[in-house]
Amino acid sequence: MFYRAAASRIGLRITQRQRFQRTTQFQRFLASSAKSTKTDAKSPSRVLLISVFTTGAIVGFYFAVRKVFNNPPEFLFPSSSKTELADLPSPQYANLLEFKVAKDKFLELLGKENVSETSNDIETHTKNNYTLHEPEPNEKPQLILYPSSTAQVSDIMKIAHDFKIPIVPFSGGTSIEGQYISTRQPCIIVDLSKLNKIIKFNEKDLDITVGAGVSWLDINEYLETFGLMFGPDPAPGALIGGMIGTSCSGTNAMRYGTMKENVVNLTVVLADGSIIKTKQRAKKSSNGYNLTNLFIGSEGTLGIVTEATVKLHIKPKYETVAVVSFNSIVDATDTVTDLISQGVQLNAVELLDEKMMSCINYSNQTSKKWDVKPTLFFKIGNNNSKILKELIKDVQNISKSHNYHNFQFAKNETQQVELWSARKSIFWSSIDYGRSQVSPDVKIWSTDVAVPISNLSSMIEETIKDTEQTGLYTTIVGHVGDGNFHCLVMYDVKDSTKAMALVDRMTERSIKYEGTCSGEHGIGVSKRSHLELELGTDTIDVMRKIKLSLDPLKIMNPDKIFKIDPSDKK
Repeated sequence: MFYRAAASRIGLRITQRQRFQRTTQFQRFLASSAKSTKTDAKSPSRVLLISVFTTGAIVGFYFAVRKVFNNPPEFLFPSSSKTELADLPSPQYANLLEFKVAKDKFLELLGKENVSETSNDIETHTKNNYTLHEPEPNEKPQLILYPSSTAQVSDIMKIAHDFKIPIVPFSGGTSIEGQYISTRQPCIIVDLSKLNKIIKFNEKDLDITVGAGVSWLDINEYLETFGLMFGPDPAPGALIGGMIGTSCSGTNAMRYGTMKENVVNLTVVLADGSIIKTKQRAKKSSNGYNLTNLFIGSEGTLGIVTEATVKLHIKPKYETVAVVSFNSIVDATDTVTDLISQGVQLNAVELLDEKMMSCINYSNQTSKKWDVKPTLFFKIGNNNSKILKELIKDVQNISKSHNYHNFQFAKNETQQVELWSARKSIFWSSIDYGRSQVSPDVKIWSTDVAVPISNLSSMIEETIKDTEQTGLYTTIVGHVGDGNFHCLVMYDVKDSTKAMALVDRMTERSIKYEGTCSGEHGIGVSKRSHLELELGTDTIDVMRKIKLSLDPLKIMNPDKIFKIDPSDKK
C-alpha cells in the first residue's frame, strides 16, 4: 500500500493486467535465481560473492529508505500546508500514440459531428480582438469537443484523466487575459456552448438554474415578462460558464454585485470525471467549506462548471439615466467618491474619459454628438417615484459641487436608451477609431484594475499621465462605483511589447494603491506575476496546493492564474 500510494502521487497508474504480468516476471526471476544458486552452491567463491552482494543491497536499501523518510521529497510525500513551485516536477502529458487512442474514444463518445480539428475552428477558439494573447504555433489545441450534457463532460474528463491530456474549458470566448489560451501539448478545448438550456426557474425563490453555455442576455430575455433580471452584465458574448470562471461583473455590479454575490450553487465536473454539486438552493447555509466560491474565479483550473443556479433581482419600477460631463477627470472621480460616501444609492455609474467620448463621436455609433470631456453615466432607480426624484437631485447637487460642465437626465424611456447608448458603444467605437487612426490591423487590449474608491482619482490621474508618455492611444472606461476601471490600449502588433509594459506599470500602480491587479477580467496567463506581487508567494503556494489536491495530474487548464511547472519562464 505504501508504494502504491507513492506511485499514485506521481501520476503512475498500473492496470491489473500489468501488475499480473510484472508479478509473473518477478516470480520467474526469483525461481531462476534460486535454481542458479542451488546449482552453484558448491562453489565457495560463488557463495561469498552472493553473500557480499546481498548484504550490500540490504544495507543500501536501508540507508535509502532512511533518507527518504528523514527527508522525503515534497511532491511525493507532501507535509507542508503549501506547495512551492520549486518542489514540483515538470508535468508529463500524453504522447502522440496515446493521444490517438484517446481521440478515437472521444469520437466514439460524442460522434464525429461534435469533434472538430479544422484550422478555422481551432483559430476561433484560440484568439479574439480583445487581447494580444494567443498560443504559440506549437501550442495550439488538437481537438475541439462539443459536449451537450454534464454526463458527457464527465466522460470526457475520465478519458483525459486516463491519458493525461490537458483540457481547456471554453464558453463565450470573450476572455481578455488569456484564460482559454492553450499552453501544453497535446491539448483539447471543451466548448460548453451546447449546454445552453434553462433548466429550472424558481420565481418565488428568485433564482434560476441554467447550463454553462447560456448567455446572460438570454436569461434576461427569458425573465422580461416576470419583471426580474440577472445582475451581472459583462460583454454581450459572455456565457455563464466563463462568467463564473473569471468572476466577472459589469456595469450593474455597484447595485447587484459581481458573480460571487450572484451564484447560489454549481454543478462541477472534476479532473477525474467526478461530478459534484457545491450547495443546495437555500439562501443561507453555514455547513462546511464554501465550495461554490472556491470555483468562482478559478478559470477552469479546478474543474469544469456545467450548471449554475444564480440569483435574480426585481427590476426597479422607476429608472432613469443621467449623463454629466466635467472639465477634468479628477472632478468626475471625486464626484463618485462623494456620492458613495454620502450613501446615495445608484444602480450604475460609469466613467468615460474625453478620448473615449471623442472615439464615440468619430464612429457615429450613436444618434447624438457628445461633449468631448470626462463624462459620468448614471443609472438611477427606485420603486418610489418621489425617492427617484430626490436621488436625481442628490446626483445633480454633488456633481455641481465638483464643477460639472453639463448635466442631463432622461425624462422617458426613449431618452434613457439614447443617453446610455454611448456607454454601450465603446468597444465598436474604439475599433472604428483604432482602424482608421491607429492601424488597419489595430489590436485593442482592454485590461482592468480596481482600487479602494478613496484612491481612485490618484490612480486614474497617474495612469493617464503614464499613457500620454508612451505614445500609444489609450482610453479610460470605468465601473467607477466600485473603484474598477479599464484602460483600452490601441496598438499595432509591432508595439506589443510597449503595450504590455504599459499594462504592467498600471497593474503595479494599482497594488501600490492597495488595489487588485484585476477587478473583473481575471488573471489568465498575463497577470500571474502581478497576482504574486499582490498576494505574496505564500498565498500563491496555498492556491497551488488546493489545485494539486483536486488536479494532481495538472490537466485542468494548466498554467493559468499561477505557474505549475518550474521550467515555465513565461
